[in-house]
Amino acid sequence: MLLYDTLCQTPVAMEPIDGFVRMYVCGVTPYDTTHMGHARTYVVYDTIRRYLEWQGLPVLYVQNVTDIDDDILRKSAQLGLTWDELGRQETERFLRDMDALNVRMPNHYVKATDAIAKIIEVNSGLIERGVAYENQGNVYFNVHADPDFGSLAHSDYASMLAIANERGNFPDDPHKRDPLDFVLWQATKPGEPWWDSPWGRGRPGWHIECTAMVLEYLGPQINIHGGGSDLQFPHHACELAQAENFTGQSPHVAAWSHIGMVYYEGEKMSKSLGNLVLASKTLQHYSADAIRLGLLKYYYRDQFEYSNDDVAWGERTVERFKQAVNSGVSGGALHAEELRNEAIAALDADFQTPACLQALITLAEASINGEIDDAELAATTLRELGAVLGLRTELW
Repeated sequence: MLLYDTLCQTPVAMEPIDGFVRMYVCGVTPYDTTHMGHARTYVVYDTIRRYLEWQGLPVLYVQNVTDIDDDILRKSAQLGLTWDELGRQETERFLRDMDALNVRMPNHYVKATDAIAKIIEVNSGLIERGVAYENQGNVYFNVHADPDFGSLAHSDYASMLAIANERGNFPDDPHKRDPLDFVLWQATKPGEPWWDSPWGRGRPGWHIECTAMVLEYLGPQINIHGGGSDLQFPHHACELAQAENFTGQSPHVAAWSHIGMVYYEGEKMSKSLGNLVLASKTLQHYSADAIRLGLLKYYYRDQFEYSNDDVAWGERTVERFKQAVNSGVSGGALHAEELRNEAIAALDADFQTPACLQALITLAEASINGEIDDAELAATTLRELGAVLGLRTELW
């Protein structure tokens, strides 16, 4: 299987490292419920995992949950909840939604607050290596100490600074040497939770938690690092700088993988804008199979405008698959093996799920109409690749 690498801008092969395809996907900040943008990201990587395992490649999958963050502190104060109670409630809700969508749990699902020791270790190492510095209890990464910083952004300094400022950077922080330097550890403020560190009481920055978890659970070099395309910069670029400067090993990631944004009513679907279609609400009207197909109908790197019409299409498609499995008829000229190979080749070629689905739909329709040469192979293919796509084929 080839998967596109955003850094090198070319597809790369998924070759196991010490027996496993090692995959890390950035998780949620649990202060609101699961929308279809979240659902797309985790359905896609769940399906990639299923496909690799179906090919006989064991996958070691890690995902984080950012359970301490400015947004959580703000939202918990608004709701009159403690920050950790809000995180617990929303994490449980998110995991219920994922289970309802037949998204399997990662091998390791790790809270940021459970990775403090590793975060401190990595921060200390970055200071020792001269690429980070401490100022009044705060620790920052010095972007000018890394000549390759921002390579994942494919952009210049001014553009990176503008994007970072839009996504949570504080350029006027008086403790920084440069406006683009980013926080590894922040000193505690009155009323905030804190942990002890060599630099005093504080809490971790955002980017460092993912690097710490990758190194702790997967090692210095991994196959896939995934997330939404909005994480390409600054989040993933900062992770790349942290990891390679700490370990001295490159490449840290074979394929930096990014999912296109889901739009709704002309704007990117996001908690901040409030233009959300919630997975839990959609599941009240459509099956999980239908939602998965409605999301996988689009190439994972492309953005798209969400519509219930796609999920309704998914519902109809699943029903045709079931009909073909249970009442297919042999005797036609179309070759089931060729369509099976076409569907597999589409997934091998940078996970082209639209082409895979089109081959499966052709296979199903031909089987239903008696136009296929081998209805039994068609049924086997629909069951096998349907399960790869995360459909509950055991119920068919």
